[in-house]
Amino acid sequence: MPDQPRKKRQREPYQLPAGRHGLSRQFVVANQRQRILAAVADVCHTAGYVSMSVEDIVVTSGVSRRTFYDNFRGKEDVYLAAYDEASKQLLETVYAAFDSAEGLVAKIRESLNAFLTFIAEEPAFADMCIVEVMAAGPAAIERRNQTMAAFATMIEKAAADELPKGKLPPALTAETLVGGIYEVVYSRVLGGRGEELPALLPDLLFSVLLPYVGQETAGSLLKNERRRSRPKASTKPAAE
Repeated sequence: MPDQPRKKRQREPYQLPAGRHGLSRQFVVANQRQRILAAVADVCHTAGYVSMSVEDIVVTSGVSRRTFYDNFRGKEDVYLAAYDEASKQLLETVYAAFDSAEGLVAKIRESLNAFLTFIAEEPAFADMCIVEVMAAGPAAIERRNQTMAAFATMIEKAAADELPKGKLPPALTAETLVGGIYEVVYSRVLGGRGEELPALLPDLLFSVLLPYVGQETAGSLLKNERRRSRPKASTKPAAE
């Protein structure tokens, strides 16, 4: 029986066309790098950092091993680059929400909502940055700590801009609050329930604001947030 011709492998949509394509070298290099970084998040999401290999990343991204090693030294190096990219996107999203709001309550609410929404909508990034970072070594954990410190600084700034100095809680308050939020988010992401995070906004907002505005104000805000997040009753007439 004559040998059957080998079926030509189909090029994936994210891969650049072969041969002469007229794309600049700068564009090609940037495209390949972004595909590699995205592949790290995908592989962490499906296999975890410990089981992830360079070969997994190469296959998922559709680049050659030579291209991979032209950009990164190895597994830890590429993970740290992917974490930095994802963290940058997250912080830019949260900073934009923070800066667009006025006043302590609004700034905390909008930035917290932006954070929870981002994590819920990006499950691969959530796994990579929230869960797998704990297995990726000291350098990765230090990056996580820097990200958490940035969130604590936002809370401290919003409070300092609005409250008299004598009314501010102890200096460790913001850091403690961010650590608590991280644990809540970690448990949901680890359990595959990241989509639940935006619904936690009222309770988390109450927890963050309580040390700064007191029980009465925080409790009133909690009621308002729960009322706001409650599904609206349908206005359609009931079927006969």
